[in-house]
Amino acid sequence: MRRTTTARRGYAATALVLSLGLALTACSGGSADDPKPSASSTASSTASAADVAALEKVKVEGDRGSKPTITLPTTPFEVESLVVRVVDEGDGAEITDGQTLAIQTTAVSGADGSELGDTYSSQAEKIVADDQLVPDLHDALVGQKVGVRIVFAVPSESGTNVVVGEVVDAQDTPKPLDGPEGEAVTPPAGLPTVTLDDAGKPTVTPVGGDAPTSLVVQPLIKGTGAEVTADQTLTVNYSLFLWDGTPVESSFDSGEPATFPLNGVIAGWTEGLPGQTVGSQVLLVVPPDKGYGAEATETIPANSTLIFVVDILAAS
Repeated sequence: MRRTTTARRGYAATALVLSLGLALTACSGGSADDPKPSASSTASSTASAADVAALEKVKVEGDRGSKPTITLPTTPFEVESLVVRVVDEGDGAEITDGQTLAIQTTAVSGADGSELGDTYSSQAEKIVADDQLVPDLHDALVGQKVGVRIVFAVPSESGTNVVVGEVVDAQDTPKPLDGPEGEAVTPPAGLPTVTLDDAGKPTVTPVGGDAPTSLVVQPLIKGTGAEVTADQTLTVNYSLFLWDGTPVESSFDSGEPATFPLNGVIAGWTEGLPGQTVGSQVLLVVPPDKGYGAEATETIPANSTLIFVVDILAAS
């Protein structure tokens, strides 16, 4: 599932805070057999000595629980690879592998030190501290305690950004369902027809006529779990199609569900999935203004109406 500004597995140049690093998957780094740094490690294990030294000069000031001030030693500030440092150790419960973490964050541009944004003025973002997280970020957080504050620098094509993250809560992540669980719902006429193969992967049969101009949210299976809220992190299987039925991408092809903060994806999802229940299968027909608009990719033309079939497997 593409985020609002960038694919989940890419380093974003200007995406806000967690999209800069914490919610990225492990797109680089050592093998699973590499030794892990201890919980008290204060810097990235894979960054160069020069990058580690550069990050040590970044000042993070302010009390925990409030938005910190980030002061760069010089501008432009640049690193060659992701580098992480623990600024303040927390005093809450120990953070364990696989937990869902609520994190307050703020970020500045390495180019001139200007602010890119923060979550202190809204709400903490959530990530899962599992093997989908960049290893150095995972290892900087797991084993620390709630309240820990880290600073990390993220290189991108347009320059380096510096982010401070503070863990304000950690909760055990519910085990995802294997698939939708609930009561089948008969959709109204006029919507694309969804067919599932033996593995549960959907295909769609398109309908004629013009695409709808408003977001369509149609449960196909009404799940028996709790209602989804807009601030949660979801684990889902999904398949994406163009309005004419052309398949674009599917989490079924990777062999594992996708996990992401619901407040970090397109409007068609952030508006369409809250209020649905865990275990549901939901058909979303997303007009361009709720999707990717005039942005074109290799597989999605500009101003495309999109069809998603989403299995909600967990929410935390």
